[in-house]
Amino acid sequence: MNPQRRLLCASSLAAALPLLSGGAARAASAMPGLPAIPAGMSPAALAGNQAYWQAVAAQYDVTDQVVQLDNGFWGSMNRPVLAHYQQQVAMVNRDNAWYARMRFPADFEAARAAAATALGVATDEIVLTRGATEALQILIAGYNRLRPGDTVLYADIDYDNMITVTRWLEQRRGVHVVSIAMPEPFTHDGVIDAYAQAMARHPKLKMMLLTHVNHRNGMVLPVAQISRMARERGIDVIVDTAHGFGQLDMTIPDLQADFAGINLHKWIGAPVGVGALYIKRGRVADIDPCMGEVMGDDIHTRVHTGTVNFAAYLSLPMALDTHAQIGVANKEARLRLLRNRWVEAARGIKGIEVLASEDPRLTSAIASFRLKGKTSVADNFALSKKLVQQHGVFAVPRDGLACGACLRVTPAIFTPESHLDKLVAALRQVTQVG
Repeated sequence: MNPQRRLLCASSLAAALPLLSGGAARAASAMPGLPAIPAGMSPAALAGNQAYWQAVAAQYDVTDQVVQLDNGFWGSMNRPVLAHYQQQVAMVNRDNAWYARMRFPADFEAARAAAATALGVATDEIVLTRGATEALQILIAGYNRLRPGDTVLYADIDYDNMITVTRWLEQRRGVHVVSIAMPEPFTHDGVIDAYAQAMARHPKLKMMLLTHVNHRNGMVLPVAQISRMARERGIDVIVDTAHGFGQLDMTIPDLQADFAGINLHKWIGAPVGVGALYIKRGRVADIDPCMGEVMGDDIHTRVHTGTVNFAAYLSLPMALDTHAQIGVANKEARLRLLRNRWVEAARGIKGIEVLASEDPRLTSAIASFRLKGKTSVADNFALSKKLVQQHGVFAVPRDGLACGACLRVTPAIFTPESHLDKLVAALRQVTQVG
C-alpha cells in the first residue's frame, strides 16, 4: 500500500484508537555541531574560509582508505542525520505495523511538505520516490502526449538509464527517437545552438530529455533558456536534475519546465533511496497513471513504490535542515572552488585533457579528465586503477560522451583542498611515467 493510501486508512483508525507510538521526532532547525556562518560574509568569501569548512567536515565520517573523489554517486550523511536515521530504523523496527499504519502517513506528508518547500513548489506538485531514476522512468515512459510518427530527443550527456527509457518509446509509443552530441569543447552559445538546430531539423519533435548537470563531465545545461525555446515550439521537456538540485543555487521553477526528476540523496545528504518527482500543477493528466491506477489529477496515482524505507523518509527533513543551515549558495561556491583548484592545475599538465568549461555558467562541482588520446573505456578503467593502486586517489570512469570516455572527479563540501592537490600531483606523475 502506498503511503498516501495508508494515510486514508490511518485517519479513520486514529479517530478510534489512542496513538501510543512514539513516532519520529523532528530535529531542531539548528543542526548540532555545524559552525555559524560569519555575519556578512559572502558565499565567495566563505568558500575559502578554511576554519569554517574544516568545522563542517568534522561532522562527517569519511574513509581514509583512499582520497575519495567520487562523491557524485550519493552524498554522505553527516553525523547528526546518520544518528537520526539509525534511531528511526530502530523505532520502525520496534513499532512495526503499529507505527507504519498509524503514524507514518502523517510523518511522510510532513517530509513531503518539507521537500516541496526546499524545491520551491507546491506540495501537490511533487511525490517522493526512491530516487531520480525512478522519477524519470515514470515521467518518460508515462508521457502520453506522443503519437506515432512524433519525434523525441535525447543527448549524449544524458544519463544511461534515461537514454534506455527514451529509446524504449519507439516501441511503447511508435515515435522516432533521435540523439544529438554536445560540442566539445562546449560553450554556452554552442550548447544552446545544438538544441536550436535539433528543433529546426525535426519539425515533429514533441518531447526532449534535458539533463541539468551532466554526470559525466559536470556541464550545467542552460535548461531554462532551452525550455523556453522548446515551449515556443510546442515541445515539452523532462528535466533530469539529479545532480542539479542541492549543489546549485536554484529551485525547480527556475528550470522553466513542467516535469522533473530529483535526487535528495546526492547533494542534500539524505539517506540513500530518497528522491522526488515533479509535475507542474495542471499537467498531471499528461503522465499516465501507474499500472491500473485511476486516471485523474492526483500526482500520487503516478507512483506506486510499495513498502518504502520508512526511516529514510523520516530523516529527510533533518537533511534539508542541514542543507538550509549551510546554505545552497555557500555550498555551490565551495564546491566550485574545489573543482577549480584541480581543474586549473590540471590544464597546465602536458598529456592531460580536461573536460570542463571555463565559463562559470556551465560549471558545477563535477569535472572530468583523461590522458590525451586515451578515449576508450579500457584506457580510462586502467587509469583509474593506476591512480588508486599507485597514488591512493579514487576517481570513477565514465563512458557515453560522443568524444569518448573519461574519469570523473566530484568533491564534496567535506573534501579538503589537500585531496585535490594529491590528485594533481598524481596526474603529474602519471604523465611523466606514461
